[in-house]
Amino acid sequence: MIRNPMLAIGVATALALGAGAAAAQTGTSTSPPPAKTSPSMNSNSETMHKASKADQSFLKEAVEGDLAEVNMGKLAQQNGTTEDVKQFGEMLQTDHGQHLQKAQAMAQQMGVTPPTAPNARQKALYERLSKEHGARFDKAFAQAMVRDHKQDIARYEKEAKKKGELAQFAQETVPTLQKHLQTAQSIANKGAMTGTRSGTK
Repeated sequence: MIRNPMLAIGVATALALGAGAAAAQTGTSTSPPPAKTSPSMNSNSETMHKASKADQSFLKEAVEGDLAEVNMGKLAQQNGTTEDVKQFGEMLQTDHGQHLQKAQAMAQQMGVTPPTAPNARQKALYERLSKEHGARFDKAFAQAMVRDHKQDIARYEKEAKKKGELAQFAQETVPTLQKHLQTAQSIANKGAMTGTRSGTK
């Protein structure tokens, strides 16, 4: 009779210890982990690469140029008469549309607010060409694209000689601009030959 109470006490003690160990294993009583600081770290990384005035100017012109070329590509598909002009317009819309997204993302990463519209000169050119149709549009469009892409290539090649993220961005862009220039020159040359033939008849 005396041993039974002792046995009961021992069993109760063992059960209590087992329950405590089980609770420790489940971790239900542990405090939650500290809040992550990734948002603040991300904001710091975004401000690490502040753009200089030259960088800001380049990015601004890059975005404006892309916006203008996308619009010109759409216009060429609408007002162009030859298949070459329409296909070139589609190329401009696609290539500069993709490049625009990259330029906008890079501008934001470097703390630069990207423009939302082409500059005044680009808008004026669009308005002038939008009033042209037929062979007159094809000729004026091709000449404008030759001129614009020569200027763009010079700008991007100058930036590509520098160091850093923008220089690499410029280096990757130059081949596409050169392809556009060659296409525009080919269209302009075809237009000149066609005009010469029609003039001799």
